[in-house]
Amino acid sequence: MAMKPNYRYERSQRDKAKAAKKEAKLAGKAAKEKPLTIEQKEQREPAADES
Repeated sequence: MAMKPNYRYERSQRDKAKAAKKEAKLAGKAAKEKPLTIEQKEQREPAADES
């Protein structure tokens, strides 16, 4: 006789995989972003004031 599928276990495994993928994506985005230097911040402010 075949065993019944364990839907709770399968669901938890999918959720864990999805969470890991999301964390990796966020970590990749954070690694790409560089903190702005003071000079870059000063250059950005006047451009925002003109609009």
